[in-house]
Amino acid sequence: MNEGKIARFFETSPQLAALCQQNGWPDADTLRVEVGSPGADGTLCSVSFEEILMEGSGCVAGRLARWGQFLVQVDTEGNVREAKRL
Repeated sequence: MNEGKIARFFETSPQLAALCQQNGWPDADTLRVEVGSPGADGTLCSVSFEEILMEGSGCVAGRLARWGQFLVQVDTEGNVREAKRL
């Protein structure tokens, strides 16, 4: 399993936005991906990051910790084929 490819997938995946709850966006600098052992249905991955919140003036209003889990399926090359949010 190529953990680096899975981490890069989440760095660019729009699926992280689904974990944001205050209409902010994921801070890629704080993204952490924990890759579990592969199973019959895929590999369980836990992701955490800070959601960046903005004020109307364009200033950062705050940051909120976010966390979620995904069931990831990879192809024989280690590339992510699918990631389902759990």
